[in-house]
Amino acid sequence: MATVRLVKANAYGNDFLLALDDGSVADPPGFTRAVCARHLGVGADGLIALVRGSAASVGMAMWNADGSVGAMCGNGLRCLAVFARERGHADDDAFAVETAAGLREVAIERDRRGAVSQVRADLGAVRVERDAIEIAVEGRRLRFHRGSAGNPHAVTFLDCDPEEFPVEAVGAALQSNPAFPGGVNAEFVEVQQDGSLLQRTFERGSGETLACGTGAAAAALCALQNGLVTGSEVLVRLRGGALRVRPGERSLVIVGPARTVFRGEIDVPSQY
Repeated sequence: MATVRLVKANAYGNDFLLALDDGSVADPPGFTRAVCARHLGVGADGLIALVRGSAASVGMAMWNADGSVGAMCGNGLRCLAVFARERGHADDDAFAVETAAGLREVAIERDRRGAVSQVRADLGAVRVERDAIEIAVEGRRLRFHRGSAGNPHAVTFLDCDPEEFPVEAVGAALQSNPAFPGGVNAEFVEVQQDGSLLQRTFERGSGETLACGTGAAAAALCALQNGLVTGSEVLVRLRGGALRVRPGERSLVIVGPARTVFRGEIDVPSQY
């Protein structure tokens, strides 16, 4: 029976299990489902493996909690940045990570004691359609802006507090909607008077999460494009904390903390 060393980290409650890709796990999807189960395993929104990329020394492979492959994850990328640096796979606090969506730049910020305070991640060219499509779902008619941040997104603006909205039911129903083949990460957003966004996200393959980096970026871009907010930085208030989104000429950068929760070992059973 093989043993896998795992690190659990989170970015505003969006939590991940991180491991080195050393060949110990023959069936990553099955292993992911087992260890990410909240009550029967360790519990996490997904599993991330640090792999060696072809275009960068640090590469990222990811599986959602249900074992499906994740093409991109902004908060997971920030957690992986700390993991890679701590294990000597990066020689500096700023480096590139090769993901399934392409190369992404990350940078670790430290406090006076040298501890990690914030992690920046450049998400590349995030795209969101300016025009929305209307969809009938769970007895409601909602307008969604489709987009991509390396993974698919759908942003809808609410006229109520997202906490009062049935995010889980609507988000789950969208996963089988023909408008989103293969499923979608759905953002439910209310614009605040101070120019910030209040948001809940339902992620394909994981369900509702406390935070979503690419979802925050998609929502911020959509709000900017439609004149709902202005400025050089958008504060997106997620259930787990407030993530900062900085628009650039050709990319979006997300900034926030990424913290290690624990380190441990788990036996890999022959069957999951």
